[in-house]
Amino acid sequence: MDIVERLRAAGCVFAEDEAALLTDAATDSDDLERMILSRVAGLPLEQIVGWAEFGGLRILVDPGVFVPRRRTEILANEALTWTRSGSVVLDLCCGTGAVGAVLAARVPGIELYASELDAPAVENARRNLEPIGGSVFAGDLFGALPGSLRGRIDVLVVNAPYVPTAAIALMPPEARDWEPSVALDGGADGLDVHRRVAAEAAGWLAETGILLIETSRLQAPTTAQIFETRGFDTRIVHDDEIDGTAVLVTRGRAADEE
Repeated sequence: MDIVERLRAAGCVFAEDEAALLTDAATDSDDLERMILSRVAGLPLEQIVGWAEFGGLRILVDPGVFVPRRRTEILANEALTWTRSGSVVLDLCCGTGAVGAVLAARVPGIELYASELDAPAVENARRNLEPIGGSVFAGDLFGALPGSLRGRIDVLVVNAPYVPTAAIALMPPEARDWEPSVALDGGADGLDVHRRVAAEAAGWLAETGILLIETSRLQAPTTAQIFETRGFDTRIVHDDEIDGTAVLVTRGRAADEE
């Protein structure tokens, strides 16, 4: 049975493409066989070959780290409208640091920071962001950041978990079994971390700063309402091509008064 047939038998929809990527990434026949066995066992392809394509870049992806999704490109694409050379940018819940990496590649001269709770992802993000001048902090949301960033962030992009706890069991095995639950589990309705971000964001954003947070199409109105109850103005944005949804958050009067 050839590689394509083995991958197809394991349920890989794009078996031909995956076979080509695995063959290209392997250093020898033994390495290729190891990769094939890993993929047949359900490991995400990106964790096996060590990278994911995101926003036109190759983003390094370590084993066990959340794999950046194409739909998350909506954060980078929308943030580009607001990002200028010299902007202070924070990639919160950064995972591999993919969104921050795209912004740095597209807008030279930004001041880039990122934070992440999952320890393997922190090291992964550092491999992606430190060579391009970014700083990655380990810790829980804003608690990871130095106080010197308070009130200075011009562009805040957030890919916080938003999968309802009960829905994780329904996810594809490669996500459910091989990615950290901290990157997936958003609590009972999926939006617990969104509430925590909304509660603290005003103190970290610059006066004209904006926040973009990924969510789902169904959850977007609730995510928007969470920020609106904190005094922010919101707008839901969606990209049909990549099936990406985010909420754009800007300061309202009440947020300015906090």
